[in-house]
This record gives sequence, C-alpha cells and structure tokens, in this order.
Amino acid sequence: MNDNTLGRRGLLRTAVAGAALLPMAGAGVAAGAGTAAATEPGPAPGGGGETVYTWLGTTGWRIEGNGKTVLFDPYITRFPTDGFNPKTRLTVAPQLIDRHIGTPDLVLVSHCHWDHFNDVPYIAKSRGVQVVGTATTCFLLRAMGVDPDQLIVVKGGEYLAFDGFTVQVAASLHSRNAKHQYWVPGTLTGPTATAPRTIGDLPEGDTLAFQVRLGDGPSALLTGAGDFVEQHYAGLKPDIAMISTESTAHSVHRYVPRILKALDNPRTVIPVHWDTFESPLTDPAVQDTAMDLDGLIARTRELSPETRLIRPEHLTPLHLRA
Repeated sequence: MNDNTLGRRGLLRTAVAGAALLPMAGAGVAAGAGTAAATEPGPAPGGGGETVYTWLGTTGWRIEGNGKTVLFDPYITRFPTDGFNPKTRLTVAPQLIDRHIGTPDLVLVSHCHWDHFNDVPYIAKSRGVQVVGTATTCFLLRAMGVDPDQLIVVKGGEYLAFDGFTVQVAASLHSRNAKHQYWVPGTLTGPTATAPRTIGDLPEGDTLAFQVRLGDGPSALLTGAGDFVEQHYAGLKPDIAMISTESTAHSVHRYVPRILKALDNPRTVIPVHWDTFESPLTDPAVQDTAMDLDGLIARTRELSPETRLIRPEHLTPLHLRA
C-alpha cells in the first residue's frame, strides 16, 4: 500500500476501501445514482454539500450544486467523422444540446478539438453564458460570433471565485499518438478571418484542466486529455478526479502512477474519454478499443487500493458529497 494512502483523507477513504468498479455508480454513491439515464436535466441541487455530476460523454460534464450549473467540454452533438477526416464539416444539433445542458452559469473548455469545443459556440450564443478557456479557445469563439464580453482567457494557475463556486485552472497537456505526435496542434494569436467550418480548422490551442467546487460540495478535477504536468497538479488534492484514459499506445511515460501520485491518491477516480464519441449520447457508452480503460482501472486498484472507482454512464447522474 502506498505510504500516502492514509494521509489527508485516510479516514474517509477507509469507508470505501476496496470498492469495486461498477457499471454506473460505485459503492458509497447516494441513492438515485446509476438508476436510469436522465433524459432531462433536473433543477440544480441546493446546499448541503451534495454535487450532482452528469457525464456528457468523452470528457464532458454537467455539474450541479449550490443552485449553480457548470458545464465542462460539453460535446453533445457527436457526429461521425469518417476516421477523424479533417475535412469533416462541423455540425450542431441545437435541440439535443438544449435538452441536456440545463441552465449553465459557466462553461469551461479544456482545448479546442471538436469533441470538446464543437457545441460551445452555440451554447454561449444561445444562453449568453460566460466561457473560460485558452486564448485560442476565445479567439475561435469570437470568430464564431460570441460576444467578447462573455470570454474569460486563462493560462493556468488562476483561482477564480464566482457566485457560489470556485474554479482553479491548471495548465495541462494533450495526449499524443504512438509516434508522440499531436493531432492538429497549434495556437492562435488572434481571431481567424473566417469562422472554422471543419474539424481540421480547430487547432488544440493548448490544454487546460479545471478543479471545480460548488458551495461546500466536493472538489472535482476535470481533465480533457491523457497527459498532464506534475508540478501543475501538485497541491490540488481533489476529492474526485475525472482522469482521461490514455490510449493503448502508452506514449506517455508511467501516466497512471504519476497522475495518482501528483493528485495525492484521490478518494474517488472516475475514468473519462474512453467511450466511442461518435455514437449518440442517448445510447449507452461503448468503449473505444483504442483506449486503455482496463489498464487505468487495474493500475489504480494496485497503486491506490483505497480509492473508489466509478465508471460513469451517459446522462446518468452521480450524487456525491464532500
């Protein structure tokens, strides 16, 4: 057992020691979680320390608590791309998006690839909500008609206080393929002359992670890709870590051991970015065989046996407390 296991949150972890990974909600999740897929967002929960996390597939989340709703990487349209063909046209499904985003108070964007960014311009324009992201994220949103007053540019290291919740920003890294290359890398230094039309028009624009806490609920680290910077995660110590799954290519050195250590062996780990994100969000999640979900689970059980593992399901709320 890791020497740090019974550290800062040891007594809380002990209550769920050895909890098995379940299809939807792990042991210790409040009643109602994992019962049936939610087809409509409910009202944001009040106080009392409970936060409700609804997985929107890929790395996306609808987070509700303390009367607030925060969206992270909300990609709901989920259109086919013919093997990630960069010429694939961007497509938005407004009615589907409206059905599943609730009434957001803020949108957080990890990076600009379509499976994280695609639906954000529509959400920002239709709801008038502020968006937090990199300079590239905000330049693209401006090019797509979003009011600059709605945009909050961050770099990593910021600790932002909003009405009823806080957001800590950590500079992070995007995952790479077996050749250690990025998919559509690059950043923008200003708004593009024309709005992007294809998935290849959306560069990564650097990658961020966000730690969000609504009221006195649990702190949750939201990651958007399968790599990170250890120094930037040190000290965050989230109650819940939504850890992006690495590919079976394993191009990142000791990804799982390093991220667990950097985050002080979180009390709860929820794997994300393992589903086939071109299948409808309203269907059960289908594992992408190129993503090493089994490896993430096995290594977490081995290295941090007190950690509770929860495998999320599309649109199924997880009720968690601090």
